[in-house]
Amino acid sequence: MKKILNWKPYVMLILILVGCKEKKSNTGKPEKDETKTEITARPIWSKEQANQWYEEQPWLVGANFNPSTSINQLEMWQEETFDPETIDRELGWAESIGMNTMRVYLHDLLHKQDKEGFYDRIDKYLNIADKHHIRTLFVLFDSCWDPFPETGKQREPKPHVHNSGWVQSPGQKVLQDSSQYGRLESYVKETIGRFKDDKRILGWDVWNEPDNMTGPSYEKVEIPNKAELVLPLLEKVFVWAREANPSQPLTSGVWTGDWGAHARMKPMHRLQVEQSDIISFHNYDHPEDLEEKIKQLQRYGRPMLCTEYMARPNGSTFEGFLPIARKYNVGMYNWGLVDGKSQTKYPWDSWTKQYTAEPELWFHEVFHTDGTPYKEAETELISRLTTEANAR
Repeated sequence: MKKILNWKPYVMLILILVGCKEKKSNTGKPEKDETKTEITARPIWSKEQANQWYEEQPWLVGANFNPSTSINQLEMWQEETFDPETIDRELGWAESIGMNTMRVYLHDLLHKQDKEGFYDRIDKYLNIADKHHIRTLFVLFDSCWDPFPETGKQREPKPHVHNSGWVQSPGQKVLQDSSQYGRLESYVKETIGRFKDDKRILGWDVWNEPDNMTGPSYEKVEIPNKAELVLPLLEKVFVWAREANPSQPLTSGVWTGDWGAHARMKPMHRLQVEQSDIISFHNYDHPEDLEEKIKQLQRYGRPMLCTEYMARPNGSTFEGFLPIARKYNVGMYNWGLVDGKSQTKYPWDSWTKQYTAEPELWFHEVFHTDGTPYKEAETELISRLTTEANAR
C-alpha cells in the first residue's frame, strides 16, 4: 500500500527557520541581531593623530624602571614583594632631576596568578608615579633573558652578573603551546581595557625586542625557531591591544638590523613599525649612530621614542645622546635608574667574563641605592635640558 506523507509540519518548520535566519524590519531590510556583539579593533592612528598626541606631551625623558629591591618584573609586582615605599623614594629622585616618564615591565603570569591584586598594585604604582608627575609606558611582553619564568619567590642575584634574574614573557613553554594563547589574549585585552583611558599611562609597548635570542646568557636553551613563533603572535597582540580600544598609543621598538629602507627591514621589524601608532627604537651605540637611526626612522612621519639607551662603555651616554634627542624632539628612556638587585651597573659581558667587584665605569644606572648620583655631571645635565625644554 502506498504511504501518503503529510508535508504540512515540514513546510511550517522550514518557514520558521527561514524567518529566524533573516528577520526583517518594516522597511524590508534585515534587522541586526542585538544579541551578538562584534569586537572591532580600533584603527592604527594616522600620522596626524599621532603627531597631535605628541604635541600635547612635554619632552619625554625618563628611565626603564625596576625598583632596586626587585630582581625582575615578577618580584616588582607580586604581593609579597611589592614595595611602594622604595618605588616612592626612587621615583622622587627621578622627579628631582626632571624625569617625567618611566618605562615599566608587566608580565602575563601576574595576570594569571592574581589578576585583581595585580591591577590593584598597578593602580597604587600609578598613584605614586602621578604624585611625582611621572607617566608610565607599560611593556606587556619581553623576549629577553630567562625563558623559564615562574611566579613565587624569585632567586637571589648571581654575584656581579648583569640582569641575572630577569625573565621573559611569555615563557618558552607558553610560546610553543598555542592552546595557551587564549590566556595571553585575556591578559592583553583585560589589562589594557582596565586602564585604557587612564591619563597616568603614557602608552603601551606591546613587546620588547621580540626577536631577541638572549645572546650568551641563555642561548643554549633557546629554541631556534623562537622568532618564527613570535612573529604571528606579535601580530595578534597588536590586534588584541587595539580591540581593547586604548586612548593611549601602542608601539613596539625596533632594536637591531638595517632600518635604511623599509623593504630591507626584517619582517619582524616591518611589522613593528607598521602596527605602531608611534615609532620606538633602541640604541646603545655612539651618538653619530643615534642621529643616523633617527634620520632613517623620520620617513614614517610619526613621533619617536628611544625606549632604551645609555651604556657608558659603549659610547652611549647622557651627554652624547640627550642633546641629539632634543634637537629632533625624540623622547628618551635610559636603561636603569637605581643600582640594585638587577645589577645592571655590570656590563652584558658579565655573563661570560668574571667580575669580582663593581666595574670602574658603570654600564647602566643613574643613582646609588642611597640616592646619591653616580655622576653629578649627568644628573645636572638631565635637569638642565629637561628644564629648558619643558619651561612652558
